Amino acid sequence: MNKKWLATPYCIWSVAFIIIPLFMLIYYGLTDRTGAFTLSNFTAISSPEHLKALVLSLALSFACTVICLLLAYPLAMILVSFHASKTSFVVLLVILPMWMNFLLRTLAMQTLLEKNGVLNGILTFLHLPTLDIINTPGAIILGMVYNFLPFMILPIYNVLSKIDINVINAARDLGANSFQTFYKIILPLSVPGIISGITMVFVPALTTFAISTILGGSKILLIGNVIEQEFTTASNWNLGSGLSLVLMLFILVSIFLTSVFDRDGEGTVL
Repeated sequence: MNKKWLATPYCIWSVAFIIIPLFMLIYYGLTDRTGAFTLSNFTAISSPEHLKALVLSLALSFACTVICLLLAYPLAMILVSFHASKTSFVVLLVILPMWMNFLLRTLAMQTLLEKNGVLNGILTFLHLPTLDIINTPGAIILGMVYNFLPFMILPIYNVLSKIDINVINAARDLGANSFQTFYKIILPLSVPGIISGITMVFVPALTTFAISTILGGSKILLIGNVIEQEFTTASNWNLGSGLSLVLMLFILVSIFLTSVFDRDGEGTVL
C-alpha cells in the first residue's frame, strides 16, 4: 500500500473545511446580493466607520504585540536560565492557561476588571482609589495580552533554548560584556522566534471580536466586531466577506515575514 494514501483523510478534511470555505469567502466578497461581480465589498473598508474600526484594531493589536514582546522575552530568558525542558513544571505553568476555554479566560478577566470586581474589591479593602477600566481600550488590551501572551513566550523560548551555550561562552571569552553578548549574539539568533511570536499574537489580536465584546461592553467596535455583525446581525455575507478579505492581506503579510525571517521553522512552538 502506498503510504501517500494515508494522507487522504487529511486532504479530504482540508478541502472540506479550508479550501471550500476559502473559495466561498472569496466568492461572496467579490459579488453582491444578486451574484454580480463587484469590488464594493472590498473597497467598503475605506468608509469612515469601517476605517475607524480598522485603525483602532491595528492600534490595539500593535500595543498588545509590543507589551507581549516586552513581557515574554525576559520571561523566556528566565526559563532558559532555569534549564527548564518543555515538559517541566515551569513551562507547564505558561502553557496551562491555554488549556482553558478562550471565552472562560476572557470572562474571568471581566470579573477581575469590572467596577464591582475582584481588583476594585482589593483596592477598596486597602482604601485605595478604584479603577474604572472596564469597557475601555485598556481593558481590551489587557484581555488580549492575557490571552495571547503564551503564544509569544513559547516561540521565543524555543529559539533561545536551541542557542549553543558554547557560542555565548566564546563571546565572553573574547571580551564581550553581558550587553554586547545579548545585543550581538542572543538577540540576532532569537529573531526567528520573535517574528513567529509577533505573528502568532498580532494576527489573532487583529481579528478578535469576543474580547472587545466582553471587555469593551460592545461599546468599542473593532474590525472583527464589524465583520461579525455583518454575518450575524445584518446577514450581509457579501460585505462581511469583503472586509474579511482585507484582513487576509494582513495575514498574508505576516506569513511572508515569517517565511523570510524563519525559513527553517526555528520559531515554531513544537
